[in-house]
Amino acid sequence: MPIDRLHAVPWDALDVGAVLPVIAAALSGAPAERELERLLRAHRGWSREQRQAAAEAVFGVALWRRRLAWAAGISLPSIYSGAPVPHPSPILSRESDIPMILLTSLIDHLAAAPLPPPLRALAPAAGEPTRLADRWSLPDWLELHLQSELGAEAGAFCAAISSPGPIALRANRLRATRSALAEALSDEGISTHEGARAPDALIVDTPHANLFGSRAWRGGLFELQDEGSQLAGLLVEPRPGETVLDLCAGSGGKSLLLAAQGARVLAHDTDPERLTRLRARARRAGADPSIEVVQTPTPADRILVDAPCSELGTLRRGPDLRWRIDGATLRTLPALQRRLLETAAPLAKTRLVYATCTVNRAENEAVAEAFEAGHREFRRSRPFWRTLPHTHDTDGFFAAIWDRA
Repeated sequence: MPIDRLHAVPWDALDVGAVLPVIAAALSGAPAERELERLLRAHRGWSREQRQAAAEAVFGVALWRRRLAWAAGISLPSIYSGAPVPHPSPILSRESDIPMILLTSLIDHLAAAPLPPPLRALAPAAGEPTRLADRWSLPDWLELHLQSELGAEAGAFCAAISSPGPIALRANRLRATRSALAEALSDEGISTHEGARAPDALIVDTPHANLFGSRAWRGGLFELQDEGSQLAGLLVEPRPGETVLDLCAGSGGKSLLLAAQGARVLAHDTDPERLTRLRARARRAGADPSIEVVQTPTPADRILVDAPCSELGTLRRGPDLRWRIDGATLRTLPALQRRLLETAAPLAKTRLVYATCTVNRAENEAVAEAFEAGHREFRRSRPFWRTLPHTHDTDGFFAAIWDRA
């Protein structure tokens, strides 16, 4: 398991009684990050060690539940896993025991020192699991899907999404260059290095850096944005003064990037709460003169369709996301994605970019090829573009770029 850093966790500071109900809630489908936030708000007097141990316990069990169950020799009921582990359950007497068993397995599996009572209740199973799902803690459907989509690369992909991704920043060109941002953060004790691919990307080196408390953040000098997401936005390649319709703008990550590139951005989304966040972010970034929120899709020189998708390319961003995704949505999303492209096609004057953050051919290549078959007025300007966590150290993105013939 690629989580050797957890050997250094101060497990003796863990408040087991406070953490167990939170783990139970996460195992039952509640977002682990939200439940942990509530726990930490309720225990503001905890020390740094207590907070760290609680976070690692909640996230560790939420992510590694299947691997831990394998190590403990138990089967997970459907309430905790859509894919029961094929082991007998000789020690499982009550469903309510499972959070304690998995927490014990986590610490026993990782901690360098022997466990104090009452945590030493189980001995982990010997050896390594042979199945991808057991080794990397996946639901059955996701194991099968990744093997089908990635073939021999599935194991490397799973290893990459099982460790936290790098914290990437995008220097806001409206406020600062990348080098100026690096210097400003350094003055506040935050070390960074330049991203390998995106021209405005900085990767944060300082552990647990207080980015949102920094003067650089308050001054609008940067946005948090995965380097792959930055690269996907740059595929639009707006010329200064051109209009870009961001058809699925969300809270504005790529809209802000495009505005910083000199484009006039028309931001559209069906979620008003996300657009409210976009407006606030645009004001902080100094991009509000360049971004107009539109209620209906509008003709533009270039259009970005950053489509809703199954988000399989971002699994390392949420410790329990793999357990909360409904595999059935992989079959229903392509119809929505095709409708979005049909909406965008007559509005794009020069370029149309279709992007997702998933590794699902039905949402990626199949949608793009179906669009091409029905729209000969667009010509693909380059091969399909993609990034992957295990090869580029970014989230997994796909894009198709068409220019109007």
